[in-house]
Amino acid sequence: MKHLLAFLLGLLLSTAALAHGGEDHGEGKAATAAGATSFSVAAMSEQFEVLLRYEPLEKGQPAHLRLFLSDYATNVPIKGAKLTLTTPEDAALKWTVQEEEPGIYLVEGQFPANKPYSLAVNVVAGNRADLLLLRGIDVGKKLPVAEHEDAPGLQTWQLVLLLVGAFLAGILLTALLLRRRRNTPTTPTPLVYENQA
Repeated sequence: MKHLLAFLLGLLLSTAALAHGGEDHGEGKAATAAGATSFSVAAMSEQFEVLLRYEPLEKGQPAHLRLFLSDYATNVPIKGAKLTLTTPEDAALKWTVQEEEPGIYLVEGQFPANKPYSLAVNVVAGNRADLLLLRGIDVGKKLPVAEHEDAPGLQTWQLVLLLVGAFLAGILLTALLLRRRRNTPTTPTPLVYENQA
């Protein structure tokens, strides 16, 4: 009986582990998650941290990029910075920069080909200045498509089958316990009367 209980418990725990599938708990992945709506690249120095976020880009189409600039040590957004952007792969490309909110800048321009580019960002903020390189801006790259919810884990019919199996196993276990209880002989206990004198 103990073996049957251990087997049923193991079956339920393995079902829970299978239903949890489809997640990657690894570290150091730089890939864009499935279902994301934008790409991002980042760079940092001892003074500044820059994050560039953009939707999929196509050659010859206007590019609208969001650049987030913050202090490296405190992560405080830096407002009023003077930003100059150049493209090492094509020095003729021109970029306009406009501050939308403190620390958030709109960068506009156009990429001539579907290939990876980088942007050199010259930052002048007050009496501080630095040059940061944003690499891996993939023009022409599509966002990963989110997979169907049932694909990584159990299919619906598999889950129903497991639940029905667990229900039937519970009925069988209950029947075995009741049968065992009926088959155990009961010995009558003698009645003991206390003398009430």
